[in-house]
Amino acid sequence: MAKLALLSVSDKTGLVEFASALVRDHGYQLLSTGGTAKLLAGKGLPVTEVSQHTGFPEMMEGRVKTLHPKIHGGLLCRRDKPDHLAAAEKHGISLIDLVVVNLYPFEETVARPHVEFEEAIENIDIGGPSMLRSAAKNHASVTVVCDPSDYGAVLAAMKDPTALTGLRRQLALKVFQRTGSYDTAIAAYLAQQAEAPDLAALSGFPEKLTLSYKKAQSLRYGENPHQQAALYGTFHEHFEQLQGKELSYNNILDITSATYLIGEFERPTVAILKHTNPCGVASADTLEDAWGKAYATDRQAPFGGIIIVNQTMGEALARTISEIFTEVIIAPRFSPEALAVLGARKNLRLMIAKRGLGAESLQEIRSVIGGVLLQDRDHVLGNRADFKVVTKRQPTPEEWAAMIFGWKVCKHVKSNAIVYVRGEQTLGVGAGQMARVDSSRIAVWKAGEARLDLKGSVVASEALFPFADGLIAAADAGATCAIQPGGSVRDAEVIAAADARGMAMVFTEIRHFKH
Repeated sequence: MAKLALLSVSDKTGLVEFASALVRDHGYQLLSTGGTAKLLAGKGLPVTEVSQHTGFPEMMEGRVKTLHPKIHGGLLCRRDKPDHLAAAEKHGISLIDLVVVNLYPFEETVARPHVEFEEAIENIDIGGPSMLRSAAKNHASVTVVCDPSDYGAVLAAMKDPTALTGLRRQLALKVFQRTGSYDTAIAAYLAQQAEAPDLAALSGFPEKLTLSYKKAQSLRYGENPHQQAALYGTFHEHFEQLQGKELSYNNILDITSATYLIGEFERPTVAILKHTNPCGVASADTLEDAWGKAYATDRQAPFGGIIIVNQTMGEALARTISEIFTEVIIAPRFSPEALAVLGARKNLRLMIAKRGLGAESLQEIRSVIGGVLLQDRDHVLGNRADFKVVTKRQPTPEEWAAMIFGWKVCKHVKSNAIVYVRGEQTLGVGAGQMARVDSSRIAVWKAGEARLDLKGSVVASEALFPFADGLIAAADAGATCAIQPGGSVRDAEVIAAADARGMAMVFTEIRHFKH
């Protein structure tokens, strides 16, 4: 009895060559549908239409063609069970040994802007996933291929039955991964389109969370060389790498943090980050001036760090930056002259933010023991009109401007976070300490190292001062104004300490913990 191969694909890459080899080298007879059958017949390959094989016509605009016992019986019949084989013979079901199916391009369809709902629905494949799942379930006997990149491996394995047995299991796994991600994409699209009167139903936190990301690339290693790692998802749709070494795991984390940070600012701004923490941020009339101020905050930490700007990087700034060792530079654009300058450093990674800086992300996911945590991204800064001055002295206009700048930066510093600023320039950053007063001391020390005077500065704290000691340390360093969420049981003590030192202080009533 001739071996049957069922081929029905949306992506026809390499199909004709693969089908030709099946017929010529391995004695397969071909079954097919629609456009796939026409393509194969047009290339002179002998092919039988599925409707002729089943004796049942395609109908309902092609919605019903492969959902038939002669197809699924031929796929699901176990060759090691006499009763299965007897049932197949009784009902005239020919066994199908090979299935090649890839699915309607649903993900690509809904990714297009302004796609109509009806078009999206029509691109939900039903017969394809059904055939793939039937074949994959019976992979002990059936070879199933859902990815054109596997054609070569299948042809090679057909020369060795032992190799083919092992490959079938791998291909079956790939099928269920593909159909799982396909169903997840459909569910996600329908959830976005839902018009539910219950707002809680639209909160974005479903009772059952299914995640599906396509592998974008393997990484050399994770945070450390002994950790394996890979990148999944659409990161490369947001960024284009112009030159430099392959991105590392840590590079990708830093780029993400830098992009969220720079999105807070509209004026020409430069931010320098290290290990996802800002170590210098400044805004000015030009990027060149902003760079000088940002770099002045800390001339040591930027070594091997990340630099991001929110305007086109020109030649002058490129020449200045090229004098220090930097891992990654991110910009919306680089001038040709800047690219020529930076191109001399072949290992330097240059990234263009293709979809704009300050990329939006509705939710953040972090792995924990036994599952994941899902939360809305912290994109709320707060409205100055809602902030409350809690001290006797009101902030000056200059202090208000500095506070808002510092508040934007502080939001992106790991907790506990303290940031000293003057105008639109960071003066000292203290991050990630167990005690807030220690973060303040580190920020003061860093400012001292940079020879930046904190007299008349503003201090920003992403969370409340639990005791007056942190505020007192800031006052002793020269800060005249503070911005913090408030909400401590000792707020009265902190306010009294500020009043005693002539400081102005603002409560935002919004906290920005960042763990």
